[in-house]
Amino acid sequence: MRWRNSTDRYGSLSIGLHWLMLLLFVAVYACIELRGYFPKGSDPREALKTWHFMLGLTVFVLAWLRLLVHVTSLVPRIEPDPPRWQKLSAKLMHAALYALMLGMPLAGWLLLSAAGKPIPFFGLQLPALIGASKSLADLIKEIHEIGGTVGYFLIGLHAAAALFHHYFVRDDTLRRMLPSRD
Repeated sequence: MRWRNSTDRYGSLSIGLHWLMLLLFVAVYACIELRGYFPKGSDPREALKTWHFMLGLTVFVLAWLRLLVHVTSLVPRIEPDPPRWQKLSAKLMHAALYALMLGMPLAGWLLLSAAGKPIPFFGLQLPALIGASKSLADLIKEIHEIGGTVGYFLIGLHAAAALFHHYFVRDDTLRRMLPSRD
């Protein structure tokens, strides 16, 4: 399998980044959802929050790499060619997913900054982006939580659209993003 995209399928770099991002999303959401099973201030809860922060920032870094790969690579065509409205819907969905991958970690970083908390990243302490402000931290937290809920819907809709194309439309939308069996 080629590492670069071709006219008919994604390359191993794009495919690997796509599925790695899915695993990171699962881990980020799992960490924040599972923390609720532990008492506030407990070690497991604090560890899950720390992993949520670090994995979220990993999404942020890899999203920039994905964006770079996307803008410098071919986008494989879909066979048979979908209608214009579906192409436009796909572009809007991808833009929304990139906004999620970049915006949510940035909001988390801003939230920790405004809350005056450390920003951990695998042994490093990242700098605060803004000064401490309780009212701003509360606002950013609300935005971040709403964004998280929106993320569930965007990811679910993206997956549902891929499955719809695969099983009902029977085009190669999903197959282009699966590892080849060459």
